[in-house]
Amino acid sequence: MDIKTTSTLNMQQKDLLLDAANTIAPHWPLDKLIAVNPLWSWVHRSFDEAANTLSALAGIKTYLPIDTYRSWFNEGRISQDCLVKAAQHYDLNVAPEALLEALSQTNSQPHDQPIPWRNLADLADQQRPANKMSWHDEITHQVSQFCAAHYQQQSPTLRQQNLDSELDLYSHWLEVTNEDKGLSIIMGESKLTDFFHLLPSDKDALFALVIEELALDDQALHFYAQALLQDINGWSSYLAYLNWSKDDNNDSLAHENHVASLLAIKMAWEWVIWRYLKHTSPELHTAIESNWSAQKVAIPELIQAHHKALLPPKIWALALEYSEQSALNRTLKAKKPSLENSSRPELQAIFCIDVRSEVFRRVLEKQSDHIQTLGFAGFFGLPIEYQAKDSHYARPQLPGLLSASITVTECTSDQDHVHHQQKEARWHRWGHAAPASFSMVESMGWWYAFKMFKQTIFSKRQEHPANRLAPNTGWELTQQGVALTDQDKANLAKGILDALKLTHYAPIVMLVGHGSHTSNNLHAAGLECGACGGQSGEVNVRVLASLLNDSKVRALLNDMDIHIPSDTRFVPALHNTTTDQITCFDQIKGSKGSDSKIAIGLKETGWFDKAKSAAQQERAAKLDTSLLNASDKQRSKAFTKRANDWSQVNPEWGLANNQAFIIAPRQQTRHLDLQGRSFLHDYDQHNDPDFSILERILTAPMLVTHWINMQYNLSVTDNFKFGCGNKVLHNAVGGNIGVFEGNGGDLRIGLSMQSLHNGQQWMHTPVRLAVYVAAPKTAIEQIAAKHDIVRQLIDNGWLYLFHWEGDNIQRFYQQQWQAPE
Repeated sequence: MDIKTTSTLNMQQKDLLLDAANTIAPHWPLDKLIAVNPLWSWVHRSFDEAANTLSALAGIKTYLPIDTYRSWFNEGRISQDCLVKAAQHYDLNVAPEALLEALSQTNSQPHDQPIPWRNLADLADQQRPANKMSWHDEITHQVSQFCAAHYQQQSPTLRQQNLDSELDLYSHWLEVTNEDKGLSIIMGESKLTDFFHLLPSDKDALFALVIEELALDDQALHFYAQALLQDINGWSSYLAYLNWSKDDNNDSLAHENHVASLLAIKMAWEWVIWRYLKHTSPELHTAIESNWSAQKVAIPELIQAHHKALLPPKIWALALEYSEQSALNRTLKAKKPSLENSSRPELQAIFCIDVRSEVFRRVLEKQSDHIQTLGFAGFFGLPIEYQAKDSHYARPQLPGLLSASITVTECTSDQDHVHHQQKEARWHRWGHAAPASFSMVESMGWWYAFKMFKQTIFSKRQEHPANRLAPNTGWELTQQGVALTDQDKANLAKGILDALKLTHYAPIVMLVGHGSHTSNNLHAAGLECGACGGQSGEVNVRVLASLLNDSKVRALLNDMDIHIPSDTRFVPALHNTTTDQITCFDQIKGSKGSDSKIAIGLKETGWFDKAKSAAQQERAAKLDTSLLNASDKQRSKAFTKRANDWSQVNPEWGLANNQAFIIAPRQQTRHLDLQGRSFLHDYDQHNDPDFSILERILTAPMLVTHWINMQYNLSVTDNFKFGCGNKVLHNAVGGNIGVFEGNGGDLRIGLSMQSLHNGQQWMHTPVRLAVYVAAPKTAIEQIAAKHDIVRQLIDNGWLYLFHWEGDNIQRFYQQQWQAPE
């Protein structure tokens, strides 16, 4: 059984393998969890083309079953006109009266649906006896368990021989697998482990061996490599994050590339199965080889078959999007009140653009005509990471697409507070590990059992100790270890205020970050502020308020033509999106206690209490209809109890049902009920003569909202690949890497079913993001032409971009303006 190969990887093959590795989008770990478009690496191709290829590649679903669309049609959510227009878009020439029947016959015969590509393990499983372990399932289990052991940072279970020079994933896997005598027993194949000893220790040699053995031409190699990675998409996505975060995506596979190493492991398994069956079951191997050869040459036909099969669901999905957009367009065209209050507002509140803020902003504005709210990216333009005082713990507080350049730390600290938080952090790490409920009870005995019982009966808020910031603290800002000067701080503040473009300042300007409030929730970071890197926005608003209230910074800003009235105070606050409670942080003490008076004044108006009650009333319709007729006090208490309940599987709906991103002055939407489905970013073209602010919005916040939208969409359409299943069954992997559903299988990414479905219906409608921009058409055209990623998202159908001016709404698509459907 000597393995002889003289082949080496050529540059074309290396590029194809690297490209396949790069088609996997990153997925952030639990402690930094942010929304990601899992098909981000496909946006250079049209959405329809990606859907066809991914369906053929791995059976990935980008549309819902036709029965779901048909039921929405019967409910009136999809109009007949929009269905006809969608069919016309795809050149389906069927009379309107016959269209419904033609589009409803699909899926009635599942055997007519084309099968996706099958890897060698899948082909071998077709002839596998029912009493033996599936090749596919064992590969997934073995590779997944190994990755969990290899990458966990806390007490790794697999010790590598040379701790000073860490082995790459493939080399480590091969070393451990060659010592594993159990694979032959589990698979019921006595000589199986012998074949792992024949594998090359070098990735490039392994790739060359597989390419030669399986007779892979360039087309088949690229397709096959993508299929193998999609087959274990969870771990592929986490390893893509490691490449992303460490900038490890090198131009050569000779360097460590985590995804490429995983691909090598998958190919190694495939080669072992191929060689083992060739040695032990020649007839079976011959049948597999025949199917394999036929499949390789039929890749274009396979994709075309899936293209044809997907036409009906594509039409239904497009009709749904047209219908949703038509309803929103009617709302946006509604006549707004003619009277506008031009006097100085008593309160300005700047919220994150998060869709959950739309509800609270709307009900807050109803409390008084003297309240003005604005929408801005939740990290407030601060390129910061937060490092806890007297600790090595640090975390980013900005979008995942950006890198932090400034470190913020509390200036002063109470040592008792620090020591208490460090103790709590150690307890938190132990108590939130996957086996904690067993090990802690066993170790702590009846005392911890009592603690669990008390938390069940008398629930109270649970949070990460690092989120409990010391009260009344100042902030130290450093860049590469050097403290920022007052001028540096003023420059930072000026950049943020230039982007905000406030033309006047109220006596109180509230900077409102947002965070969630949940217990026993491994995906808690996914409910926090995505713009703050999956953290709450508390650090950002407290740091920014301290900058803007600093008298030295104010004086320097005045010299730079930024004139803030002397009576204006910036008040940091946090919007709890689970309970709709607003917390003001009274951290800056003026000479006469002015900020304490501000906090008292806000409380006396009752604006926030009334807004909280109204927002809770609106959310109760989706969370718990039994609370609709409760008193405000009872409802508020129930919301808090729900947030503290460690058995609650959906304490809030997060960003579910997001639909649109509106870039316009708030006065154009203030009178509208947007149902908590729209991201709202304030923008006034008259304050942006060179359209540089619009350019930043379309190249940053728009990308983030697109990521959120596509994560929710694909978690609905394919929860197996891009969602994480039943959260009741989740177990943490490696502390913060991700979750298993149960005790094995692939790493699960995306959103759980409990974040998408209430047991009776979908709470998120999978429609591509509709972006509405109140700006000149020429400015939009120029920005799209300048930035490839913006142009690709628009022209390749990953989102819709509309120009909105009064009653006129037009879509920009493939460099042309057209009337909306």
